[in-house]
Amino acid sequence: MKENSKVLALKYRPTVFKDLIGQDVIRDTILSSIIDNKTPNAYLFTGIRGVGKTTTARIVAKALNCKNGVNKLCEKNMCENCEAISNSNHIDVLEMDAASKTGVDDVRDLIEFSRYGPSIAKYKIFIIDEVHMLSKQAFNALLKTLEEPPTYKNGGSLKFIFATTEIKKIPVTVVSRCQRFDLSRVKSIELFNFLKNVKDLEGGNISDEAIKLIVKISEGSVRDALSLLDRAIISQQNNKELDLKDAQKIFGYFDKSLLIDLFKNIFDGDEEKVLQQYRLIYDQGVEPKVFLNDFLEILYYLKNINSLKIDGTNFSLNDEQFETIKDLSAKIENSIFLLFWQFTIQTMQELDIISNQNLSIEMFLIRLIYIKGIKSNISSEKIESLDIPERLSKSFKNKEVLDQIKGQTIDQIKNIVQEDKDKLNIDKSVKNIIEIKSFDELIKTCDQKKEIKLKYELENNVNLVSFEKNRIEISFNEDLSKDFLKIISSKLFNWTGERWIITLSKKQGELTKKQIKVKNKKDMLENAKKTKTYKTIKEIFDDAELVDVKNEEIND
Repeated sequence: MKENSKVLALKYRPTVFKDLIGQDVIRDTILSSIIDNKTPNAYLFTGIRGVGKTTTARIVAKALNCKNGVNKLCEKNMCENCEAISNSNHIDVLEMDAASKTGVDDVRDLIEFSRYGPSIAKYKIFIIDEVHMLSKQAFNALLKTLEEPPTYKNGGSLKFIFATTEIKKIPVTVVSRCQRFDLSRVKSIELFNFLKNVKDLEGGNISDEAIKLIVKISEGSVRDALSLLDRAIISQQNNKELDLKDAQKIFGYFDKSLLIDLFKNIFDGDEEKVLQQYRLIYDQGVEPKVFLNDFLEILYYLKNINSLKIDGTNFSLNDEQFETIKDLSAKIENSIFLLFWQFTIQTMQELDIISNQNLSIEMFLIRLIYIKGIKSNISSEKIESLDIPERLSKSFKNKEVLDQIKGQTIDQIKNIVQEDKDKLNIDKSVKNIIEIKSFDELIKTCDQKKEIKLKYELENNVNLVSFEKNRIEISFNEDLSKDFLKIISSKLFNWTGERWIITLSKKQGELTKKQIKVKNKKDMLENAKKTKTYKTIKEIFDDAELVDVKNEEIND
């Protein structure tokens, strides 16, 4: 393959230690160990994609086997070993992808191969990429060889170099036998300077702002950044400079100023402008999840803008946007930003179960408009001290927000009641309070209040264990609705004006009303079959069957 035809991620792949960016400490540590001849039996490189794990593994292999020595490591005019390692075809340096060879048999082949000394190099090296994909049996087969690798007649030995993105999936017994190096994300300024240099070498005409956007999207991954730069370069037309707006269109990102204006309109309560601005962003081809991720990012800046500097925001904001956010943040309480954060996370989870994600985002924005005023009249100290019904009755529209502040969810075993937001605005002096003294009265009240679903649940799926004032202990069957506890707690509070504790018990409890009805009917049928009338009918009509009995008392 010609050098110019390679993708940038391969063309500018580091070949020596000094070319590595963002991993200075790791580079110096490995170099020192090789120079002092204190190399470990196994290296373990871990980190996110594209930060140089496999690249570092190859450079280590070259440093161990270079004919010129580690201090004069080949760069351009490579020795036989360095060139073969760079091309991944060295006879003594075996690269294996654990994603495709996961079994114990593959590892046994490696161990068998390790018995023979290196042919032309000093060290025999096994580079295993995505090592976390190996099976448990394969890892166990490696343990002995990792701890005591074979040594060879030429003075060299066997070295393992592992690379992984998921260190937690590797057994501790394997990790403890390796020298572990955690490769960090490359810092924004380093990656920016690197991309700018590559852009100049490739003759690309791309603005600094567009490169900063690439740095932001790549999230510290050099390979991702080079792939995006490659895409930007080939998107140029007539050598026209690729500016930020063009880059946003190419990569599906939008101008943060639009999002900041959107926040302004949310806080102003202008529903029409909020929807117009969101639709403008959506029409640019921005995916709902990308929009929400950027929405969270601006929320973070609004909350923490006073502790940030422009150069510390990962190239996300320019000077004007920074000052605008700072002014906006000063006018809004921090608690509002935390509430918005909670609702945004919740909406991101909802997107996976909704077919039309765009409509869900619009409803999410409208929802934010109507909750933005929370806590305007209630201090945080008072919210902590208020009882649940009193707190929620301050504003039924904001009940769900207050629930999220306190983190109160229904405990299915020890249920501390949460009241329904649509029914809590109660004035006890006006409404009639109902007194409910028994389980039967509760079912009767459900019938009077036309709560048919709740009545059905009580009669068919609930076994009463005990009924006391403001406390009901029950067991239930598998058909009970998941919302039952929330619904009955809310209704009891509305009807009686008092909080009720609904406890789920391990005791069997009484039969359900439906079971009692079925049992009574069965008993009536059995009693009816013992009467002379039934026996006389059976003598005349021998195929007759008694299906139902209308009268509760059966007399001969």
